[in-house]
Amino acid sequence: MIYLDSHATTPVDPRVLDAMLPFFTEHFGNASSRNHPFGWKAGKAVEHAREQVASLIGVRFRDVVFTSGATESNNLAIKGAAARAPQHRRHIVTVATEHPAVLDPCRRLERDGFRVTLLGVDADGRLDLQQVRDAIADDTLLLSVMSGNNEIGVLHPLPEIAALARERGVLFHCDAVQSAALIPMNARALGIDLVSLSAHKMYGPKGVGALYVAKKEPAIDLEALIDGGGHERGYRSGTLNVPAIVGFGRAAELCRENALAEASRLRTLRDRLWSGLSQSLDGIFVNGAMEDRLPQNLNVRFDGVHGETLLKAMTNDLAVSSGAACATASAEPSHVLRALGLTDEQARASIRFGLSRFTTEPEIDTAVITVCDAARHLRKTAQ
Repeated sequence: MIYLDSHATTPVDPRVLDAMLPFFTEHFGNASSRNHPFGWKAGKAVEHAREQVASLIGVRFRDVVFTSGATESNNLAIKGAAARAPQHRRHIVTVATEHPAVLDPCRRLERDGFRVTLLGVDADGRLDLQQVRDAIADDTLLLSVMSGNNEIGVLHPLPEIAALARERGVLFHCDAVQSAALIPMNARALGIDLVSLSAHKMYGPKGVGALYVAKKEPAIDLEALIDGGGHERGYRSGTLNVPAIVGFGRAAELCRENALAEASRLRTLRDRLWSGLSQSLDGIFVNGAMEDRLPQNLNVRFDGVHGETLLKAMTNDLAVSSGAACATASAEPSHVLRALGLTDEQARASIRFGLSRFTTEPEIDTAVITVCDAARHLRKTAQ
């Protein structure tokens, strides 16, 4: 089977696994144990991983907080800031195409009395910077905009957005989960206040992520979601998952070292995939802008074909995802694709391809044949 679903998760790089293995058995200490070498070894490994993750996004290592993943990081950033918000700052601005790990915390805060503004995007999935500027009000606490979209891959202009937030004195949170492995980021130079990351989207293990919390004056005041021990500067209590953190650090280091070359290779493969599909089939369209897009992403809709049916037709040969965030034909279609103005039928006719560092040219060529054969068969049987 060919795996092209890397926006859902990436395989662990063997070099990452090699770094992790000793911390399951040989170096098994608790990183918070300060009185013996087992704890010292684990603690030193955690701090080294913190430096590796910090280097990936251009920040100070002491400002990186380890979490269980991007969902927790997003919740800590949004709910943590809201819990400490002064009464005159009860407004949050985000985007309709954000991941549910951002949208759902915002909805929860809306039920708790916060005002939430959801910004729309154009037909290519792009933000209007003037709309962002107009949405920020005197009572705005936080602006949350992702870097690269997890469904359509569209990249938002972070420097300009960060400048708008800084100009109005609001916190800027960025979910950089999908982009951090391939798109260089210097969060400190950009002036981004909070950045969410996840290891399993960059060839690291599942179950570990990070939140960058900028050191600034006045200090960013986040309320912890998990209490009990004061770990991670008090932001996230709990015994640290040392093997996973070590793997996260190594994964981040590999991404930082190879991002530009890897992005170029993936972009070439992605374009080869689109060229093969578009030359072999009529009635197919890319969802989202092709420029300013994650290099490993392709989201395509097929006229006259239901996405879930197409997935089932290829289930033994190709691992991809429907463009719709649903498991059955009766579920709601993707909120991202509907935000682009697609009809429910068009959204349900979409497939997301996510390439990885392990994707090969022969796999792309085979995937083209597999998709086209399945689509032709489904169109024929539907006539």
